[in-house]
Amino acid sequence: MNEGTKEELISQGAEGRVYRTQFQSKDAIVKERFSKKYRHPELDAKITRSRLNSEGRNIEKCRQLGLDSPAVFLVDKHNSRLYMEYIEGCTVKEHLRLVDTNSAEALDLALRIGKAIATLHDGNIIHGDLTTSNIMLRERDVQKIVMIDFGLSYISTSLEDRAVDLYVMERAFLSTHPNSEELFSSLLTGYVQQSKNGKGVSDRLNQVRARGRKKSMLG
Repeated sequence: MNEGTKEELISQGAEGRVYRTQFQSKDAIVKERFSKKYRHPELDAKITRSRLNSEGRNIEKCRQLGLDSPAVFLVDKHNSRLYMEYIEGCTVKEHLRLVDTNSAEALDLALRIGKAIATLHDGNIIHGDLTTSNIMLRERDVQKIVMIDFGLSYISTSLEDRAVDLYVMERAFLSTHPNSEELFSSLLTGYVQQSKNGKGVSDRLNQVRARGRKKSMLG
């Protein structure tokens, strides 16, 4: 990063801050992880470094799988910062709020998102925070899906982990986009079509849903 480069705070969450900036004259995003005061300093540093490295690796692996995700410019372990390409476009959340969620275009977009998630899972990457805010459309083009925010991602071959990832996505759809049941159904169709373990993950998703309903009934 160039000395004196300005940084514009975009968002702040439980895990860190996200800024817009410049990196070697390129538009960039920098994600800075917080230290957790409740953890022992040495343990905190180890966990933070591990998650930073994991996020960078999984973004790169996502790209190797043929999916679009931000290019990683630098993993700054000393300052717990990850510098990435700035994506021109909008989130799927923003896009779906402007269109009919039951339109052919929206259903086709959901189908292709499902296929992208299946490709991610077939590469043994669990995103960990699948929401319509963490999937973008590059240059607002519905054909250009970009997977972002791998801060909670990890590697797993478990059908259960894949099903839970989809369940998180389903809950995000239903809570953020009213009357989107058909939309998620299209996403799941795309997932099953693309995934090597589509039927098994779909069956496990039904079990996860049943547990979720039972938990909500019990409070």
